[in-house]
Formats: sequence, C-alpha cells, structure tokens
Amino acid sequence: MKRRTSERHGEAGLLAEPARLELEAVTVAYNGQPVLVDVTFQVPHGAQVAVVGPNGAGKSTLFRALVGLLPLRSGRIFIHSRPLGHHRDCVAYVPQREEVDWRFPVTAADVVMMGRYGRIGWLRRPTRADRAAVARSMEQLGVADLADRPIGELSGGQQQRVFLARALAQEPHILLMDEPFTGVDVTTREATLALLDRLRDQGVTVMISTHDLNLAAERFDFVALLNRRLVAYGPPAQALTPQTIAEAFGGQALFLDGVAIVDRCCPPGEPQKRGG
Repeated sequence: MKRRTSERHGEAGLLAEPARLELEAVTVAYNGQPVLVDVTFQVPHGAQVAVVGPNGAGKSTLFRALVGLLPLRSGRIFIHSRPLGHHRDCVAYVPQREEVDWRFPVTAADVVMMGRYGRIGWLRRPTRADRAAVARSMEQLGVADLADRPIGELSGGQQQRVFLARALAQEPHILLMDEPFTGVDVTTREATLALLDRLRDQGVTVMISTHDLNLAAERFDFVALLNRRLVAYGPPAQALTPQTIAEAFGGQALFLDGVAIVDRCCPPGEPQKRGG
C-alpha cells in the first residue's frame, strides 16, 4: 500500500498535507462524566472557526483534547490527515489567562522563546533564527518593549499579547485560542484581530472560543455551536439561527429584533462555571 508523504518523510512531510482538523465522534469525560459527547466536524485548511457556547459547554475541553492534554474516551482526531499524536509542534495553543501561573519567574521574552522549544529542544541553545523569530513575533504584537519585564508584572492585556507572540513564534500550521477577547483592553483586542488577518493571509488554520455571537458571525468562516454536543456547524448564517442559539444557550439567550444577546452567567440556581 502506498504510504502518505507525511508518513514517508516524517514531520517535514506534513507541509505536503493540508492543515485540516477532523474530529470523528469525539467524547471526552472528567471523572467519568462526559463533558463532550459524540462531536464530529471538519475544519478545512486555512479556515477560521469560532467555537461558541455557554459556560460549561466544553469549549476549553475541546481545545485541550485537540492538543493532547486530555485523553479521549472515544472517537478520533486527525491533524494533517494523521491521528493525534503523530504531529509535532504544528499546533499552537493559547489558553485562558486564568489557567496560567503568572508568578513563574520568567521575562516576556522568555515566554515567547518557549514557542521555539518544539524546534530547538529544551537543552539546546536558541539560534540566531530562533531569536529573530521571537523578536519578530513580539514586534508584531506590540510587546517588543516589554521583552525584559517579568511576565507577572504586566497588565492582563500585555500578558495576553505576550502569549499570542509565543504562539506566533512557534510558526504553527494550526492555532487554537481559548477566549482571547475576554477581559482584555482595546489595544489587545485590535492586536488579536490584526493577527487573525495576518494568519488568514498565511493560510494558518485558526479556532477560537468566544461568547461574542456578533464577532463570530462577522469575522469567521465557520461557527461550531457547542453545548456538550455539537448543536450546529457551518457558515455563520447557517449555524447561528434563533433555533440553534436557543438550543445551545437556553435561557441565557435573549432575542431583540432578531439579534441574540447572551448572558454569560448561568441561570439562577446553577453554579457559575469557569472556562468552557
């Protein structure tokens, strides 16, 4: 049987395969309780996808599963047409700020250099090309002047941009961003949107999680509407309808003149859940 180019030539061969994500009947559980159930969809090469759903819908769980941080109870994930785990460093992940220990004694430049470790290894010294990639990424995100500042001393928006610079320095084929627009200043929001535009031009596949339905409808090629199960997936006009939004958000969705307004808090009597 003829083997795929990527299987014959290793990681370099991944460049010959489209940066496509494929999920087949993916189920993920915490402590025996399913959090994601039977999720199936495909993200084409270079597409930008907004993952939308209420708190506790499984958005963060989905991203952690896509980078191998959570095991699958069942189902399969393919990246570059190969099973999860066969790729190396082609997927970058920007977690929610709440998941990061900002007390760790590193500078902003140290954090961005971490994006290069998959290429250079933990015990080798960065090359001139690695340092150039770090400097270029920090410049693009407007944090070059913060290079020597401890990460814990930066504002929330500055920290977010440093983590975006780390992902950019990784030179990923696929970028996952978990709630990048939540609790950030206008500068960081605009820098993130500008980054999305550059990544689109470069053909990088992007997935972000967000509660902002207007942003999802206006800026993204596809929307994955999630509430433990996949409620809808497709172009925004098809995925975001009053019926699908009501199904995903329930009592948290209010419609005014046909426009959905989502309350991020849980309904009365239900606990507030952090993340997705």
